[in-house]
Amino acid sequence: MNAHRPNSLSALLAPNSIALVGASEDVARIGGRPLRYLSEAGFKGAIFPVNPNRRTVQGYKAYDSIGSIPECPELAMLAVPAHATVQALRDCAAKGVKAAIVFSAGFAETDAQGRAHQDELSRIAAATGMRVLGPNCLGAFNSTLGYYGTFSAMLDREFMKPGPVAVVSQSGAYGSHIAHLARERGLGVSYWITTGNECDVDVAEALAWMVEQPDVNVIMAYAEGVRNRDAFIAALEAARMRRKAIVFMKVGRSAVGAHAVQSHTAALAGSDAVFDSALRQYGAWRARTTAEQLDIAYACSRGRYPRASTLGIFTLSGGFGIQMADDAAAAGLDVAPMPLDAQHELKAMLPYASPRNPVDATAQALTDLPLMTKYIAAMLEKGGYAMFAGILGSVPTSRTFAASLREVLETAAKSSKETIMALTMSAPAEIVRSYEEKGFLVHEDGSALMNSLGALSYFQKSFDANASAALDLKQGPRIALTGEALSERASKAILAAAGVTFLTEALVSPDEDAGATAAVIGFPVAIKLSSPDIAHKTEIGGVALNVRDVEDARAATAAILARAKSKRPDARMEGVLISPMAPEGVEVIAGVSRDPVFGPVVVFGLGGIFVEVLKDVTFRVAPFDVDEACRMIREIRGYPILEGVRGAPASDVEALARMLSSLSRFAAANADAIESIDLNPLRVLARGNGIVALDALLVPAVRQA
Repeated sequence: MNAHRPNSLSALLAPNSIALVGASEDVARIGGRPLRYLSEAGFKGAIFPVNPNRRTVQGYKAYDSIGSIPECPELAMLAVPAHATVQALRDCAAKGVKAAIVFSAGFAETDAQGRAHQDELSRIAAATGMRVLGPNCLGAFNSTLGYYGTFSAMLDREFMKPGPVAVVSQSGAYGSHIAHLARERGLGVSYWITTGNECDVDVAEALAWMVEQPDVNVIMAYAEGVRNRDAFIAALEAARMRRKAIVFMKVGRSAVGAHAVQSHTAALAGSDAVFDSALRQYGAWRARTTAEQLDIAYACSRGRYPRASTLGIFTLSGGFGIQMADDAAAAGLDVAPMPLDAQHELKAMLPYASPRNPVDATAQALTDLPLMTKYIAAMLEKGGYAMFAGILGSVPTSRTFAASLREVLETAAKSSKETIMALTMSAPAEIVRSYEEKGFLVHEDGSALMNSLGALSYFQKSFDANASAALDLKQGPRIALTGEALSERASKAILAAAGVTFLTEALVSPDEDAGATAAVIGFPVAIKLSSPDIAHKTEIGGVALNVRDVEDARAATAAILARAKSKRPDARMEGVLISPMAPEGVEVIAGVSRDPVFGPVVVFGLGGIFVEVLKDVTFRVAPFDVDEACRMIREIRGYPILEGVRGAPASDVEALARMLSSLSRFAAANADAIESIDLNPLRVLARGNGIVALDALLVPAVRQA
């Protein structure tokens, strides 16, 4: 595979000359439609149809082969069958073509022979440096140049208007669909690329190229899997640094969906929960539906984000206002009440109004234009909200009130330039567009609007967090492992150096006096089997807790060793570990697993029923800093328990965050040596007292022979 070089994609997305191999006179055919689009869109570069059976194609001089073209085209589009594609690509490489688009299917998504042909495409790309898009893709376009390197039927009716939106999609059909919907929504789409089977160019590279374009504010992305973890994360980080929103549709949530992904493009889906967390970690938004993806891209297309999450809601209907407030709260927005003095002022203007927030002016406000103007102005000025949502319903279409309402809202928008102004209305497209031209975000559905405003707030917080984040994370200590299984004692020795705190404990061999050691440590004590071959000690009765005297310690040790010998006679026995009982605290779990896409991933959640039944856990890709660890901790549903409930003291969340960050750096530094780490349970003590891990298991990666 080629090294990821986003700058080299300019030949794919901004070519100055194009050859179409397999060009057809029939504009309905795959080899005919791109030529028609280029001609009708007014592409200014040179166009070279390749068809040995014709002298001209659609009015252009035709050539027998790519080699017979008098100059070297920058881009070649291959509209030939799969069996002829490999040779066609070799011919392009021999000519010196910089990039090629392979439209045809019949490669890795089909069978072993198809996989072999696709591998050959990859080898040609790697050996020559030519960038190859596809196979099994719909191509790419750049509407700012009139360049349409695609046969998608979405362009049959009209071309795309340039604008601040870009589309990156593994699926050609989905990419076409979302671009069409964006056009219907009035959004301009400047750049569009579909990567298909990704024999060379992949989603990560395409994202990175789009992020670098100064006229792009938001990227709508679709992926079934990610092949290059580092390039993908780098693209997400670059987008956040440049304040570009990525709205992601990732399919394969279910087991059925994940299986369909692999049979569709042979992409590696990875763990969906990890992918979800990774998008959140690096500031992208994962859309649940196509409608949501479009709504949020629409909101982000202007590149404006709120200075805070506060929202003022203005309505002429109290019931609708309450619904919007509920949706706003669910979206993480702060529907803060108006200051009391401002409420008194609004109440004096309209005695029947409800001025708290949502601010219900009642329909009476529509009958007095100057009063309504003053009312909304006072709400915006005195409330200090970063966002304003007006609930208008069908009023903008009213012959009686439409003109006055428009004047009021335009006046408000001019005087509140720092406020994100949004409206809900049911009106024809031309009325909606007229409000949008004045800077308003307009939705028909109030719930969708609240979700979109929540997304704007999410992106702003992510941009701010990125601006304050440390550029480099100190790497954790490197370790040398043989690949052999480790006991709890050995695991703890390694993890202690990585920043994990454990209780003081002693190893007692089978022929030593456990009672005497327990007395030195101080009762009550915990006694646990220590064996590199028995990871789950409780399953064989290898743990005794709250042991309170010497004789009980001796008896418990003898019983543990006897059970271990009976149930696992082949296991190596180091003896038992004796430690004091841990102080009270909140039990959580933490650990590291190896994700097939993202590599070492840290998992965190509350212990007990929360992880076993409720699956209340979250993930982060290693490494990450303490601030990201704090966000991770607050993400779980059970977080209030760590804050202290029913009189319990608040837990030492700060110490927990430091440990999670240290664990992530250790995992990243030893990604090739560690299969997994399990700290369960991990007890978080009262604030200021730190944390202590009560058990630990480090599983080394299996060394390849």
